[in-house]
Amino acid sequence: MKELKCLLLAASLLCLGIIPLQAQHKQDTEATVTLEKTYEPVKVMPIKGSKVKNVVFMIGDGMSLAHVYTLWVANKGRLNLENAQTIGLSKTYCTDKLITDSGASGTAMATGHKTKYHMVGTDPDGKELKSITTYAREKGLSSGVISVCRLYDATPAAYCCHNVDREDYYDIAKDYLDCNVDFILGGGANYFNKRPDKRDIIKEMRAKGYQTPMKWDDVAAIKSGKVFAVLDTVDIPEPKIRKDVLAKASVKAMDLLSANKKGFFLMVEGSQIDDYGHSNDLDMLMQEMADFDRTIGAVMKWAEKNGETLVVVTADHETGGLTLVGGDLQKGEIKGKFSTGGHSGVMVPVYVYGPGAEEFSGIYENTALFDKIKKVLNL
Repeated sequence: MKELKCLLLAASLLCLGIIPLQAQHKQDTEATVTLEKTYEPVKVMPIKGSKVKNVVFMIGDGMSLAHVYTLWVANKGRLNLENAQTIGLSKTYCTDKLITDSGASGTAMATGHKTKYHMVGTDPDGKELKSITTYAREKGLSSGVISVCRLYDATPAAYCCHNVDREDYYDIAKDYLDCNVDFILGGGANYFNKRPDKRDIIKEMRAKGYQTPMKWDDVAAIKSGKVFAVLDTVDIPEPKIRKDVLAKASVKAMDLLSANKKGFFLMVEGSQIDDYGHSNDLDMLMQEMADFDRTIGAVMKWAEKNGETLVVVTADHETGGLTLVGGDLQKGEIKGKFSTGGHSGVMVPVYVYGPGAEEFSGIYENTALFDKIKKVLNL
């Protein structure tokens, strides 16, 4: 009778919308997945120099050590991340919550200041904070921000915008007009050119000297200059549809930004790892993880050839409470469970490749990532 009452209560809560629809039936349910196609990681040699001219900061949104190891099994024991020369751990809590969100954590990594849950680019009192992209510009370096989600979403916004509420999308979108970042690519066109105030932010960015392509082929054809590329109305589609655009965009950005002889800072986000952690979709989560790791490989290969580029890969928080509960390494089969449809509070890994990598070993606050990048770039 007690079990029946519990089931009836759960059904009632579901009907009322109190239990999130996206996670109602998958938590603690085992899923078995294999990658449709495994891939070969790149082969790179450790970079032994000490000069850091460029930093590529790569954020797997929602990615934990469990996500990484699960992908390692799915790809039959091979990852580009294994090229890392140094590994660290980052603590992700924010000022008012133990379990952070992308706004607060993104701000901590972009500005060196912890802030309140849901804030982007501001301190807990709402005061605007200076991001690493601004510090780079003040020292004459170029900068870039790439995301496969909406550009007004929390992580890219933390590097370019300021708002006490990450969901104030229209206001966040117009902040790009003042960010002065040289290469910007992502999705979310609807909040830039279909606005209640009738403004066309994309057109205004063009008036400020940016090239504003809205298709990847047009981005690929650019040879120089500033870029503001919004490639989809909302998110850039899943990997099977978008193909390797994240890797191509990252390489394109590095090629363009490296024209500045003083160097550059580039943030690259694997955004939709988080989305499929929230929905407890192990198959799509692994597709996004594989796309992100392949992008890491492309960036590391570019960095090896350049010799003065540091690659830092981490996450803003964990999403989904993923646990690997079984599988087969030879077959690339994974069996996983999720414990939540939200974020969890575990520390996240930091993988570093290139000159200055030794600065990132140890256990530290997520704000220390800003401090360490600022130090190696001499900002």
